[in-house]
Amino acid sequence: MSHDHDHEHDHVDNRWSEQQLRVKALESLLIDKKLVDPQALEVLIDTYETKVGPRNGARVVARAWADPAYKEWLLRDATEAIASLGYTGRQGEDMVVLENTDTVHNMVVCTLCSCYPWPVLGLPPVWYKSAPYRARAVKEPRAVLREFDVHIPSEVEVRVWDSTAELRYLVLPLTYRFLMTPRASIPTFLSRHGFLDIYVAYP
Repeated sequence: MSHDHDHEHDHVDNRWSEQQLRVKALESLLIDKKLVDPQALEVLIDTYETKVGPRNGARVVARAWADPAYKEWLLRDATEAIASLGYTGRQGEDMVVLENTDTVHNMVVCTLCSCYPWPVLGLPPVWYKSAPYRARAVKEPRAVLREFDVHIPSEVEVRVWDSTAELRYLVLPLTYRFLMTPRASIPTFLSRHGFLDIYVAYP
């Protein structure tokens, strides 16, 4: 039999996934036990949500596509050129930018661990850190690229670059697909995959 209730009920907040609820619970526990400073945690979260990540890499690429002088600087001294846009910090102290061309397709891996350019790409995705990717990217890069639905023409050379604790790479993709796109809109087309480069912009 149904009946009305005048008192309030506790409801589950359906805005959060199970994983998010677990993270929130862990965060609350660490704060309650005074193991984490909530203000420091907020600063850390804000950093990775708004200050580092693929959007930064996309802005670097957009600038290089639109500004030949900046592109030349980026390829010659990536660390300084990227820093000029405000993107510096841990894991981005020494950068090299690799340009994809009609004859060369660059691909980045870290065979030892998961070295990654945090200031321009954020935290590394799970697949980048996985042992199969790290091993197979070197041995059979074209096969790995095909699994990402990236098919490189046979006449195009695939070069694999191994990131280290001292050096991080960023790939400058081909521009064909975006030549008629306003510069301000370019970053919305790009993802971290394109800067590694599990992405291709052939016509």
